[in-house]
Amino acid sequence: MADPLSADAFLAALRGEGVKVVEVDGWRSRNRDHKGKWGPVNGVMIHHTVTRGTAATVKLCVEGHGDLPGPLCHAVIAKDGTVHVIGYGRANHAGLGDPAVLDAVVAESGLPANKENVTDGNRHFYGFECENMGDGKDPWPAAQVDAIVRVAAGLCRAHGWGTTGTTSVIGHAEWQVGKIDPKGPGITMDAVRKEVAARLKAPAAKEPPKPPAPAGPPTYTVREGETLGWIAEAYGTTVAELQKLNPDIKDPDKLAVDQKVKLPG
Repeated sequence: MADPLSADAFLAALRGEGVKVVEVDGWRSRNRDHKGKWGPVNGVMIHHTVTRGTAATVKLCVEGHGDLPGPLCHAVIAKDGTVHVIGYGRANHAGLGDPAVLDAVVAESGLPANKENVTDGNRHFYGFECENMGDGKDPWPAAQVDAIVRVAAGLCRAHGWGTTGTTSVIGHAEWQVGKIDPKGPGITMDAVRKEVAARLKAPAAKEPPKPPAPAGPPTYTVREGETLGWIAEAYGTTVAELQKLNPDIKDPDKLAVDQKVKLPG
């Protein structure tokens, strides 16, 4: 339990763990503080966005949608691991959740199953929205998961959390009945907490780990309605580069479901 970090200290915590940060214009004063108190903060909550493309994801999280005004988090974590800081203060990300889960987060004890949505989570958690469709098929690149671990470890380190456990870091599904995020493949909150705990045992390291040499070129499995343009945006490349890697693709707007598209290494 602690007062929220200052905006400068928040940035320092992320950058101290080697996170690549983009500051979105106006983030320091973008919040929902007029709707209630922010703090004491007790932990970090991870979400997925059900969106495609970094620019569209950031825009949505800044502006909100329907009856849920923005900001929808404090930062967006893109598929390439870049962290786009969009707001600071109370944000519409956690909603109501289980007070027993909050008690476990404060105590850094084992998380109980959530049973009721009655406690204001927007007050008590830093929120990170991660660019992912959340359908159980959209992959979570290693760079994105590494950034999740780093932002969580940075905030835990800054607040002194993680001395007895790492349940200061939870997923939205662990907080609020009816939520499923973050959903894999490629991510589980137990695995994230394990990696956060490992980072906290050593001083902050700014250099990202070197990935193992791949056995072959990475590929993406096409789903209905997807184009090379969307895949290029999602993975930080261009349609021209993807066509070079996939000369059999003649029309970038006509891909077959389950077709394998080679990605840059």
